Amino acid sequence: MADRKPEIRIVDDAAALAAAAAAEFVTTAGEAVAARGRFTVALSGGTTPRRLYERLASARSSGPAVSWPQTHIFWGDERLVPPGHPDSNYRMAREVLLDRIALPAGQIHPIPTDAGDATEAASEYEAELRAFFSPAAGEAPRFDLILLGLGTDGHTASLFSGSDAVGEKTRWVAGHRAEGIPHERVTLTFPVLNNAERVVFLVSGSDKAGALHSVIEGDAPIDRVPARGVRPGRGGLLWLIDRDAARQLQRP
Repeated sequence: MADRKPEIRIVDDAAALAAAAAAEFVTTAGEAVAARGRFTVALSGGTTPRRLYERLASARSSGPAVSWPQTHIFWGDERLVPPGHPDSNYRMAREVLLDRIALPAGQIHPIPTDAGDATEAASEYEAELRAFFSPAAGEAPRFDLILLGLGTDGHTASLFSGSDAVGEKTRWVAGHRAEGIPHERVTLTFPVLNNAERVVFLVSGSDKAGALHSVIEGDAPIDRVPARGVRPGRGGLLWLIDRDAARQLQRP
């Protein structure tokens, strides 16, 4: 099946991006609950999604429109640090979102960073995904929504240039330590990212402009610019970007 054409939506600034992302989140959640009785989402870390989570948690935003009792929260990647560590993606989401909404504890599925190493943590998380999604043999789990960010080097999730995780074809979750990157990492792999119903990239700031141009309009191989490997075969791909991040794009 040919990849669907990505949608690129440019907004004015980081605040507008958070508002647009919240609207996407609410809409996707509502459609998933209506169709399947639950909403499964893999969260991203970083400053840009933090604004989204704050907005979802706020009673003054679209947050109350999300059916949290039918929502299951996962993560796209994590550093192998304790859950209270300042660099923990789980900690950030818990502080700005999870502690402020009515979500049953059993519906929060963090990556198990108390495992002995990243490979073991990846194996444990893949086992949890298998138990939860129970896909058919040979199929990957199908998230309703996966949120992704973009690094200035073109990485996404914890799929870094030169990492074996970029070329992974069978495992759903990979653990590794990339050269020059702090902490061991655990990340969903392309078989999972590209099986999602919807993937939304959130990209903000002029420091991301070069990487964004390389991903969307460049032709570098995926092992050099891993975000180019996100191509959902059966789902939709949306790039939500602000004007600062879009400044090097040639298309309107």
